[in-house]
Amino acid sequence: MQGFYEWIDMFLRHLHLERGYSYNTITSYGTDLRIVAEFLEGRGISSWKEVSRGDLEMFLQELSTGFSKRTQARRLSVLRSFFKFLSREKVISYNPAKIVKFPKLDKTLPKVLSIEELRRLFNVYSKTSNNADEESAKLLTLRDMAILECLYGTGIRASELTGLRIEGLHLETGYVLIRGKGSKERIVPLGEYAIEALKRYLEESRPKLLRKNRNERSESAFVFLNNRGETLSRQGLWKIIRELAKKAGIKKRITPHTLRHTFATHMLERGADLRSIQILLGHSSISSTQVYTHLVLAYLKDIHETYHPRP
Repeated sequence: MQGFYEWIDMFLRHLHLERGYSYNTITSYGTDLRIVAEFLEGRGISSWKEVSRGDLEMFLQELSTGFSKRTQARRLSVLRSFFKFLSREKVISYNPAKIVKFPKLDKTLPKVLSIEELRRLFNVYSKTSNNADEESAKLLTLRDMAILECLYGTGIRASELTGLRIEGLHLETGYVLIRGKGSKERIVPLGEYAIEALKRYLEESRPKLLRKNRNERSESAFVFLNNRGETLSRQGLWKIIRELAKKAGIKKRITPHTLRHTFATHMLERGADLRSIQILLGHSSISSTQVYTHLVLAYLKDIHETYHPRP
């Protein structure tokens, strides 16, 4: 049975060394594949050669209880990549994952914030930054203002923001170099608000946060730090956004990705073309970006019904 896990580890090394996948993606792939391996072990299967299409369909059927169709589709996608790797390495002669059908996904549009909700978010920090009594509170407020401006100003992913390095910031020329999925790099412009918030954080807050870290040298490359002067984690980022929404009195569930969706939708509403938004977001396929056209159509429909004399 050890071979099961050896091949998983080899596949993960392949994703890291040859495909340049991020640490978070590789960790997610590893978790999914070990869940599959445990399921197959429970069915008495001792090697990947023995796995049939029926075994994988049985796994997905059990997964359908308590998990969304999107989770099922993601795990099938992981399985397809893994079995393609096994086929390339001549471990299997038949790829059972290739003909397993993806579950039909329900069409769900991403949540976005209105202009008024965004105004409330930004007002929370603009007020706090000027009125913060404690030095430590002000340091974190300046950081959080920069985070918010960066998320909404660039459409950056949560993992891209926490992995953002000082060397990637080009504030004088007004752009940021982002390392995205698969270690692909892209250049995204920075607006005046984001530049100003980042400059203030870098000058007034980050040096003081960094001094709190005992191992200063190893962490100094990253832009955003936590209250201990260490690199901000994705979990820490999510917590910041949740607290911000709470202070702004916004009831809907907001994540860093909500600001990414909002960035794309507002750009499209104001006339940006889909191809440009695809480049800014770092989508490898235009189909990933097209979901935002549905949001804009819904927005236009509301406008039409509100203002047209014969809606």
